[in-house]
Amino acid sequence: QVQLVESGGGLAQTGGSLRLSCAVSRSILDFTLMGWYRQAPGKQRELVARISRAGITNYAGSVEGRFTISRDNAQNTVYLQMNSLKAEDTAVYYCNADIRNWGQGTLVTVSS
Repeated sequence: QVQLVESGGGLAQTGGSLRLSCAVSRSILDFTLMGWYRQAPGKQRELVARISRAGITNYAGSVEGRFTISRDNAQNTVYLQMNSLKAEDTAVYYCNADIRNWGQGTLVTVSS
């Protein structure tokens, strides 16, 4: 059993930045992949970024160069730094551990 708790969402302006955090209730080294997904209104949930236990990262093409995923193994926390935000980044962002484990989500709204 694991709990993932996201924080850091909110309202940002176009071109602004936000940093999301995902606090995990046990060692994130237990998981092969930690990731961030998002779901915009009326759309399917999609992968945003993920990071492996070894620190290898993958990004969706739409966020490449703007978002950075990172992990702090000592704090059992995964981060998503989001820069140059666009209106189309508006979504509920979910933390994920090894596909099966999900957080409750945090809403990011980007307005112009």
